[in-house]
Amino acid sequence: MDRHGTDGGHVSLLNVIDLEATCWEGQPPPGAVSEIVEIGLAVVDLAARERVARHRILVRPARSRVSAFCTELTGITQAEADTGVSFAEACERLVRDHGAAVRPWASWGDYDRHQFVRQCAADRVPYPFGRPAERAHTNAKAVFAEAHGLRRRPGMARALELAGLPLEGRHHRGVDDAWNIAALVLGLAERGSWPAP
Repeated sequence: MDRHGTDGGHVSLLNVIDLEATCWEGQPPPGAVSEIVEIGLAVVDLAARERVARHRILVRPARSRVSAFCTELTGITQAEADTGVSFAEACERLVRDHGAAVRPWASWGDYDRHQFVRQCAADRVPYPFGRPAERAHTNAKAVFAEAHGLRRRPGMARALELAGLPLEGRHHRGVDDAWNIAALVLGLAERGSWPAP
């Protein structure tokens, strides 16, 4: 095992995840459902107070296509998504390569957790994160709002402004958003507001 605990043995590591999924400007086409096309993952070492790794897993959608609206939002094209792995393989990689079954994880809001639960059920794929789902996951948006005394929970870009942090990379690109959320998590940890594992 290296110092980043790829087998999940490093207790201070947190996986920060941001998903991009197929989406449409209006209603989805008949028979299409929203599916994950990108899993962005940033690894945070809470003890060392640093972001130690970033990863991107492209996922090939099986029951939908990447719309022009989705490409405009995320930069991901159907051709790029076609080079991705199956959702089942993506979940296996999360467990095998990123300690998802044992590490706590966080995302900005609850959308990412709900999308994993929905898609795992629909595709009959084992849920890759520790159980129960709510306990292994931290809603970073809720923690941020509470720590800053905000009645409304801000989007990630607004939270970065409030925290005085730059937006690194492209907004709505999973790997970049995960990296930015990880910076917000570190800010919360610095002020003693991030919940203990």
